Amino acid sequence: MPPSTPPLTVRRRRLGTELRRLRERADLSATEAAARIGITQSRVSNIEAGRYGVSADRVRAFARSYDCSDQVLIDALAAMTGERKRGWWEEYRGILPPALLDLAEIEHHATSLRGAYVAHLPGLLQTPEHARAIFRQAVPAFSPPEVEHRVSHRIKRQVVLHQERPTPYTAIIHEAALRMGFGGASTTLGQLRHILEMSEHEHVTVLVIPFAAGDFPGSGQSVLYAHGAVKQLDAVHLDTEVGSTLLDSEAKLERYRVVLDRMEDVALREKLSRDLIHRIVQSLEGE
Repeated sequence: MPPSTPPLTVRRRRLGTELRRLRERADLSATEAAARIGITQSRVSNIEAGRYGVSADRVRAFARSYDCSDQVLIDALAAMTGERKRGWWEEYRGILPPALLDLAEIEHHATSLRGAYVAHLPGLLQTPEHARAIFRQAVPAFSPPEVEHRVSHRIKRQVVLHQERPTPYTAIIHEAALRMGFGGASTTLGQLRHILEMSEHEHVTVLVIPFAAGDFPGSGQSVLYAHGAVKQLDAVHLDTEVGSTLLDSEAKLERYRVVLDRMEDVALREKLSRDLIHRIVQSLEGE
């Protein structure tokens, strides 16, 4: 049976990565693992690369062969198998960069989300007008259809905050991002009012780092931390001018947990954060 040709989803790739990590912790080669399970070495390699799907039973067989006793992790890995339904983001495959589809898929499966934003407002809280103003500033420039595809994708990502069981989300936003003024005064006012409205939802926490806070870590990039069913399945998405990066190594996940914790420590609490946003809104209304 040849490797599957359908798109290699980030979830399937991550499952393969975690199975490889379990094998390496057991100090087994792919050939040795294949012999224990009764499959070919090439099949083990294709599963670990995400090119082959794998059943929950097979995942449990791998775990037994690797002497993994972490039942919570095993159950979480088994739960990542067998998904047949295409996510809404697949309609953008071939239209937008794969990294944007990966981001939507990670957000869809996360148990909670936490992000930090210094120069830009979080995509999950942006209005269409604000998003459109940002994409129109891209270098090299996007064509009008490309702008609209990116805007619609960004807005559709926000379903995780509006579904029947919304994903808990914490957004740490620097005051600088609130005052950027993308799209002009009218767009900015609408955007800030939208953030205030969203911050009133129980599952959305908005924390603002004021200029007065001074220095803090993590000031150079936007970070989204997606919590998995277990800590080992967490992921970090970094958004930069040259593209997106996904991180899942234990050391890097721990680093960004610490960075976000420290950013939360210097941020204003929820009520004071809303008060600061209200003051910015009032200053714009008075212009």
